[in-house]
Amino acid sequence: MQQPLAEQTLASQADKSGMPAESDLAILLKEMPGWSLRLIDGVAHLEKVYAFADFAAALAFTNRIGQLAEDVDHHPAILTEYGKVTLSWWSHGLGGVHHNDLIMAARSDQLLNAD
Repeated sequence: MQQPLAEQTLASQADKSGMPAESDLAILLKEMPGWSLRLIDGVAHLEKVYAFADFAAALAFTNRIGQLAEDVDHHPAILTEYGKVTLSWWSHGLGGVHHNDLIMAARSDQLLNAD
């Protein structure tokens, strides 16, 4: 049995072998509710929009994501608005989605209900 994504260890991003094929990403995304693959300037990103009751809740989630990103030195794009946060994970240096981005997406979902 494979370890859940959120519990996996981040790998070195110097290795492009951690970049899943687009067909593999499509399969993995079926198991990640709300996440989609989006091309921005020709670069693949994992993206999800989280809904919140108000700006304060959205900002609190943004801050939790920020701390997670700092803890592992892997940073997403975050757009915080009233009642929602749009989160995009990708590996800047590799120009696309790495397995680490899937791990970070799963960890982001875990933070949704964190107090």
